[in-house]
Amino acid sequence: MHILDIVAIFVCLAGIFIYVNTYFIKLPSSIGLMLMALCLSFCILVAGWLFPDFIIGTERVMENYDYSDVLYQVVLIFMLFAGALQIDFKKLAQEKWPVLILATASIFISTVIVGLGIFYILKFSGIHLDLIYCLVFGALISPTDPIALTSTIKKYNLSKRLAIQVSGESLFNDGVAVVLALTLLDLAHTGEDHRISFWDVGFIFSLDVGGGIILGLILGFVGYRLLKYIDNDQSELEILVTLALVLTGAQIATVLHISAKQAAVVAGLIIGNEGRGNYITSVTSDYVFKFWSLMEESLNAMLFVLIGLEMLVITIRLDYFAAGFFAFTLILVARFISVGIPIKLMSVFKQHHFEKHSVTIMTWGGLRGGIPIALSLSLPEFEGKDIIVTMTYTVVVLSILFQGLTVRKLLEYSFGVRLEKPVNADHH
Repeated sequence: MHILDIVAIFVCLAGIFIYVNTYFIKLPSSIGLMLMALCLSFCILVAGWLFPDFIIGTERVMENYDYSDVLYQVVLIFMLFAGALQIDFKKLAQEKWPVLILATASIFISTVIVGLGIFYILKFSGIHLDLIYCLVFGALISPTDPIALTSTIKKYNLSKRLAIQVSGESLFNDGVAVVLALTLLDLAHTGEDHRISFWDVGFIFSLDVGGGIILGLILGFVGYRLLKYIDNDQSELEILVTLALVLTGAQIATVLHISAKQAAVVAGLIIGNEGRGNYITSVTSDYVFKFWSLMEESLNAMLFVLIGLEMLVITIRLDYFAAGFFAFTLILVARFISVGIPIKLMSVFKQHHFEKHSVTIMTWGGLRGGIPIALSLSLPEFEGKDIIVTMTYTVVVLSILFQGLTVRKLLEYSFGVRLEKPVNADHH
């Protein structure tokens, strides 16, 4: 099967997923797409029983093609840049300390809790996975997808502050989690004894994140200066400039061994903020925002198609899925602790105001989306990768369906309203 055939299948299925969810299922995108991904997985299992030769050939194609470079170098970066474009920088700046503290502290705390917990759960189950790789799993599963939560908050005008905190934290914790997971993976491959030095992790992490932020500032400034001089009727050129900026920045980051993810986030924040200003024309900026919104939705749908096709490559073992179920429960506990500690400390020292039930809402509303799936599949081959991929698949499915379908009831309880129709914007 040629690469163009694979791309065509992914694009076709993604289009079908989006269409069916928009006009028939009518659920938040992550929830509706996950339901269809599960249906695709079920169809694959049935097809494997009816037509084993066809499935074996398809499995061979999935296993032989290396998705890691595409997922890591293109999909993740494009999604982070597209998400950053949609954030209002001025509103985000008002919540900068809660967002930055939660995006970093919560990821580190969650990584440690999940990593240690999974290590002992697997050990009790008779499954061997080195502690360093358990920590890698803890890092890659920690970032959250706020789409279902923030869309409900905004739709019913519940709390603009909470919406900014949730979406901003999610935007940055994606990049932090990716860097931390890859840093731990690099350390795992540097020595056979897998000894972890706190200073090694801190140094590599700071270098990657700091370098990515500096590169993002440079890319954002260069992109802003270029877009400033584009005429009103040159919207195609503006889109081309942003595409070139993201891809070139990713290659520069790869050469310099710094975080392309953080660079994409920072560049997206700068360009998105200036795109709403006076220097970039409203027509061209509108084209850019619509284009990248389409890119984000399309790539997200393709990731859910990949989740459905994942049934072809994951190891079907009951103990692996059982470990994923226990991991889901552990991750909820870790999320509650990792956001509860920073929020409690900031509230005690009166550093910032948080909405009532913020910890509960950010815990239960912290769904796991396509990025952990993409990151787990993009990991290089090592002993135990199949365990991580299967647990990630299980956690993402349970998170989106179980949490996503009940988050509205949680918001009703927390804000004391029934979400039958949008409430008054002056509720707060």
